[in-house]
Amino acid sequence: MPDTFARATHEVILRRRRAQVLDKLIGEAAPFLKALGQLHRLAESDATVLIVGETGTGKELVARAIHYLSSRAGFPFVAVNCAALPDTLLEDEFFGHERGAFTDAGATRQGLLSQAEKGTLFLDEVESLTARGQGALLRVLHDRTFRPLGSTSERCVDVRFVAATNVDLYGLVRQGAFRADLLYRLRVLWLELPALRDRREDIPLLARHFITKHALRENPEPTLSAAASRALLDFDWPGNVRELENALIRALHLAEDGVIERSHLGLESTSHESPSHVADAVARLSLQEAKRRLVIAFEREYLTRLMAESHGNVTQAAVCAHTERRALGKLLKKHGINARDFAKAV
Repeated sequence: MPDTFARATHEVILRRRRAQVLDKLIGEAAPFLKALGQLHRLAESDATVLIVGETGTGKELVARAIHYLSSRAGFPFVAVNCAALPDTLLEDEFFGHERGAFTDAGATRQGLLSQAEKGTLFLDEVESLTARGQGALLRVLHDRTFRPLGSTSERCVDVRFVAATNVDLYGLVRQGAFRADLLYRLRVLWLELPALRDRREDIPLLARHFITKHALRENPEPTLSAAASRALLDFDWPGNVRELENALIRALHLAEDGVIERSHLGLESTSHESPSHVADAVARLSLQEAKRRLVIAFEREYLTRLMAESHGNVTQAAVCAHTERRALGKLLKKHGINARDFAKAV
């Protein structure tokens, strides 16, 4: 009976943790849903996964989701930032040590591999590993064995490896800064997370989530002014979802009378410029970035004028634009343009 109760309790805890992680994966944009659609397939495998995405896109959150959807969910999820591992402590951090292994080793210490036994070891910013660190990790991935410092015997490791990076590892390989053989070991399965600027229609959803999450308890939950909502949609968010959350936390502390204004967000610039402004700056942009910005600016300017002329009537606007109403609706959602705003102005 005690064992049955313990198992049931453990299962309840696992379901709760799984739900907590999945509930944080917020979005309805096609690129985001495409990435999420791969989670169950990745979780079913035990192969190493490489998660690629800009800073702040949620790579660790996705790694946790893969872990809690897998058969290893009942065992530890251990995360390490590889940028914080100096060469002098690298082997000790990864492999641990035996008592007496060196001068200050007064007791046996488990390394990250032992801590993550039967679970998942998440290697964030894996591109930051030094040549020494890359060699040590490659050995473990190849042999699935390691030797603690001061030990005379090797130990087998049963760990699922998930790595993450915000840089082009193939580019680092070409530069000689990252081992090709390690990249191939890490990139057995992979998942690419979209930048927030590529899923702008999710910004209102995320904003509401963060406002609810961080609203000050002593005050009513504030709302976003029209200007603030527009600023959120216009900003390029180089720090992605994490930067959006931080901006809203700041705004919640500055908001007065239950309204978050644009000035509370502390956003320095916007990315949805006019086509002429983008064209003026084209010399400072790559061809791909210049094209992306011009298309965004053109679409937004065109849609704004179209909705103003049709007084927010999406059906009429679709006829004028010689497109389907559903296609126009998707474009309006992409740019955060609300037809009702134009109808009120009539």
